Parts: sequence; structure tokens; C-alpha cells
Amino acid sequence: MSYELRILITIHWLLFTVHCSLIMNRVRVRQHVNPLGIRYQAPIDPIDWENIYVNANQPLLLDIGCARGQFLVEMAQLEPNCNFLGLEIREPLVEAANKMRSELGLTNLHYIFCNANTSLKPILSTLPKGILQRVTIQFPDPWFKNRHAKRRVAQPELVTELAEYLAPGGTVFLQSDVKFVEEEMCERFEENPNFHRQSQEWLAENPLPVATEREIFTIKKNEPVYRAVFERILV
Repeated sequence: MSYELRILITIHWLLFTVHCSLIMNRVRVRQHVNPLGIRYQAPIDPIDWENIYVNANQPLLLDIGCARGQFLVEMAQLEPNCNFLGLEIREPLVEAANKMRSELGLTNLHYIFCNANTSLKPILSTLPKGILQRVTIQFPDPWFKNRHAKRRVAQPELVTELAEYLAPGGTVFLQSDVKFVEEEMCERFEENPNFHRQSQEWLAENPLPVATEREIFTIKKNEPVYRAVFERILV
């Protein structure tokens, strides 16, 4: 790659980053949303994927709790032959993320406002068989108090639903900067016989080519990030 081309790519990336920041910085949202609230209990309606993606049969990466969605924006550009879907419980973030996607012309990316613990099955059940190949749950809301444990995203039912629809050989990537949250997520997947943890040690590096905003922020503070990958196996 020539020096001039590297400069052009760098400039394009800087402009893109500024553009994304301008869009997202205009969005104000609550940091925490109680997923057990009445508003978030109704599952979403079935989805017509042909109206969402230009090619609905491409492999899919699902990001549960995608927040502002910039991780998926970068992934969608790096991997145009894959589709990307972000689920987020804070509606203003979803609206802003879909606006940003449209302005960037990304036809392999979509965001859905929903509670993953009530809407995951209706979403996944409408996908073509074998399409879901990667799942990420990154830096979910820790809900520190024990009495709020049911508010955490990695509930056993969610793990069961992922096992039902994730293609054999597909992977689930988990990471958090809160150790007990990562340990609890890992326990949930270890309890399900359809998943196998690839390494019993915390991963030193992110296996994906893009880091989330939270991951970058945590690493800059020299604080630890706990990571694990689980594979969907045949039993």
C-alpha cells in the first residue's frame, strides 16, 4: 500500500469518526434502563429480513447491548460480506444509530430497539437457518446489587435461545471490565451443554478486529478487561 493511499485512508477514517461523534453526541439517554419495566416486557413483532438487508442470506453477527453502535459500524465496513445486527434497550440510541447507518449507506447493518431477554426468540426464529454465526455481549450493564441480578442480560433463558439458533461452530464472545459479571456470564454458558469454552484462561486480546468504545476507554485507564469465547457444539 502506497504512502499516499495510507494518508487518504487515515483522513477518511478521521472524518468518519468525527461524523459519528457529532451524531451520537446530540443524543441524550439514561445510563441505566430497567429491563424488567412493563414497557420492555412485550416482544417485538416478527421481522421481514428481506426489507432490512440487501442480501439477507449473508452470515450474521449479533451484538447484544450494542449501545451507540459504533463497533458494528466499523465491523460492517470491514466485512461487507456479512450482515450485522445490534440490539439495544435504549430507544434514542437505536434511532441515532440507524440514522448514522443510513447516512453512511451501510446496507449490511441494522439496529433494533428491544429487550433482548423478551425479544431474542422472536428475532432469531425468523432468520434463515444457519445464518447466525457470531454473537457478542460486550460490557453489559453490571447491575451491581444482588437484588438486581435478574436485570443482567445473560440470563439462562437467553443462553438457551442462543444455543437453539446459533449455527454449529458459531461463537459467542463475552467481555467485561467487571470481573464478577464476566464470571457470571461464563457460568451461564458453561451450564449449557451446547457450548464449549475455547480457553479456560482470560483472553489477553480481543479476537475481533474492532474494539468497543468501552474497551478503548478501559484500556486507556490501564484497567483489566476479562474476555472469553464460547463455541456452539453438537451434542
